[in-house]
Amino acid sequence: MQEIAAEAGVNQALLHYYFRTKERLAQAIFLEAAGRLVPAVVELMGSDAPIERKVEEFVHLYIDTVRRTPFLPGYVLSELHQHPERLATLRSDPRVPDAGVPAKLLAQLRDQIDAGVSRGELRRIEPEQLVINLLALSVFPFVARPMLGAVFGMDDRAFERFLDARRRELPVFILSALRP
Repeated sequence: MQEIAAEAGVNQALLHYYFRTKERLAQAIFLEAAGRLVPAVVELMGSDAPIERKVEEFVHLYIDTVRRTPFLPGYVLSELHQHPERLATLRSDPRVPDAGVPAKLLAQLRDQIDAGVSRGELRRIEPEQLVINLLALSVFPFVARPMLGAVFGMDDRAFERFLDARRRELPVFILSALRP
């Protein structure tokens, strides 16, 4: 706690007053980090927007948010691996909708996919697979940033250009995969 207080430029007693323990401070940091993205994603995916718009806006939202805090995905994934109970803590955050929301979002996506399949506009895909594809293809460049730098020789400017291109190309790629 002393090192954290020094890094934050606050008095250690103040840190103890607000958080009491290192564990409560860690929970607060996790909630703040996850709260930067989760509510906006839930709002977007729960909207009545067509799937095509959801895909494009998800990719833009994710890349735009995470490029401002590039260590966010790695941090959140690490915390969830080491402390899976943090997911329950996240669900109790007032910024995050109730625990029933994931099932509702998946049901809504399933209805949208079914309607698109019936019209011959989409191929059949389980909504969980669509969500995982969106997440995986959006998260990977950030969690693999050191590897991308080494393998492709990307410095910071090249990585920013890569993200600009990914922001444009990823929605097209995903939507192409959804079409029959």
